[in-house]
Amino acid sequence: METHKSIKTINNSKEIIESLSHSSSALETLEDLDPLMEYIGTAKYVLLGEASHGTHEYYTWRAKITQRLIQEKGFSFVGVEGDWPDCYRLNRFAKGYSNSGTDLYSVISEFNRWPTWMWANWEVAAFIDWLKIYNENRSSDKRIGFYGLDVYSFRESMHSIIEYLKKNDSKALQSAKKAMECFEPFGQDEGQSYARASALVPELCEKEVLQMLTEIRTNAENYNSDAENVMSTEQNAFVARNAEKYYRAMIKRGSASWNIRDEHMVSTIERLMKFHGKEAKIIVWEHNTHIGDARATNMASEGMVNVGQLLREQHSNDGVVAVGFGSYKGSVVAGRNWGDDMRKIKVPEATEGSWEHYFHQASKGKNRLLLLNKLKDKKNFGSPIGHRAIGVVYNPEHERFGNYVPTILPERYDAFIFLDETTALHPIHIQTEKNQVPDTYPFGI
Repeated sequence: METHKSIKTINNSKEIIESLSHSSSALETLEDLDPLMEYIGTAKYVLLGEASHGTHEYYTWRAKITQRLIQEKGFSFVGVEGDWPDCYRLNRFAKGYSNSGTDLYSVISEFNRWPTWMWANWEVAAFIDWLKIYNENRSSDKRIGFYGLDVYSFRESMHSIIEYLKKNDSKALQSAKKAMECFEPFGQDEGQSYARASALVPELCEKEVLQMLTEIRTNAENYNSDAENVMSTEQNAFVARNAEKYYRAMIKRGSASWNIRDEHMVSTIERLMKFHGKEAKIIVWEHNTHIGDARATNMASEGMVNVGQLLREQHSNDGVVAVGFGSYKGSVVAGRNWGDDMRKIKVPEATEGSWEHYFHQASKGKNRLLLLNKLKDKKNFGSPIGHRAIGVVYNPEHERFGNYVPTILPERYDAFIFLDETTALHPIHIQTEKNQVPDTYPFGI
């Protein structure tokens, strides 16, 4: 019986490898992206993933795809898994607003909350550099934006709100100050103290934050500043509101805090699409765990939803295309634990029987692009197989026990980019030689 099971597994593996080999195409040049561009067609939502937050090639290939989408298909803006205030500064810089910073290095260096390397890196700098030049030849209302979608920036968002209201709304300013004062006793620890306190007093500062949000939304049309700054102030208020909800959910077990975060990112996308008008199109840069449909993984059984699932459910008629990424081996920037110093960590060869292992065998060590509609009806592709996911905390010696997400690949993504060997990205916040530009900058972007 044991021998029979082994033979069956080997036969299935061979069929999977052959299907991946025959259905995928080479990925070496920009022109090799043509099948993906054709598949995207007129879709208004393109979600570009990554299998880690610290891999050079994920950032550079996302940037190359994004450049083509902007130039060839008229996409309006990029939304990323980053904080609103920090990314909004980059947005203003890329659009050439006055008082938006004198140089890119200074602006991007203001990403100072751990993990800084996610967005304060030379790969992002190269893309923003390109975007700023691209925007110079466009009218102010047609410039391409760059926005953070995440919910983590409570204090930074509150400071931005208060600075704005000082000049535009003295009444709402008092509400904002009350909300900020309510949070002061809980320190600077990303809401953990607030979360613990909420177990005893469930509502805590909820009323104060809601009052501030209501006043800002009511008065926003009367604010005397450019429209994007008004929109940014409203968004910061939504961040504060949803961060407060997120903190209260942190103390509970289960999927609540994850769902609040991804639902916040989707609602941010909705507000940005509305701000940019009926013809707006968005490119999203986030981890595979956010952009790939949760229903095709074990996340669904744990009651979790994500950005990819929600956008598919709500906007399938407008076209939603999710592109996953993965690699077989290489190196990555991560920490050994939360708040740890960033470090370059070796990524071992993928576990046998994982999607990455099958791709490595199918591609013979080459990069490949796979459109997954070619595999949806094929035998052996309807069952979950492990798919590697690396976060900002990574310990490769333990990865086989926690870094592989059971995934039905053709249901999770519409396309997949496999990069056989990848390298660590280039962070800007390094203690020594932090101003030194990497040799290959701007990485062909």
